[in-house]
Amino acid sequence: MGKKSELLPGTLDMLILKTLTRGALHGYGIALSIKRLSDDVLTVEEGSLYPALQRLLLQGWVKGEWKMTETNRRARFYTLTAAGRKQLSLELSQFEQMIAAIGRVLQDA
Repeated sequence: MGKKSELLPGTLDMLILKTLTRGALHGYGIALSIKRLSDDVLTVEEGSLYPALQRLLLQGWVKGEWKMTETNRRARFYTLTAAGRKQLSLELSQFEQMIAAIGRVLQDA
């Protein structure tokens, strides 16, 4: 496949929250994790990732803490909050309903 798939509108926050259930990560680590777990199908660009992380911080769904990376660079590491876990559960439920509805429409009658 030559062209990378674009994220469906509204899924980035859910993907970030889900990624953070695996532990604290810095922004670049989040993007790499999403890319790796999707078998290189999903790519999150910096221009989308960091505004989304800021939005999640403002909502109280993640918290950020400045730490040193494994390469001795200063980076903000994000962790999921209890409110973020609750939001993730809600978003996953809504996403599953949307996928089921799309599946019903695509089925042969």
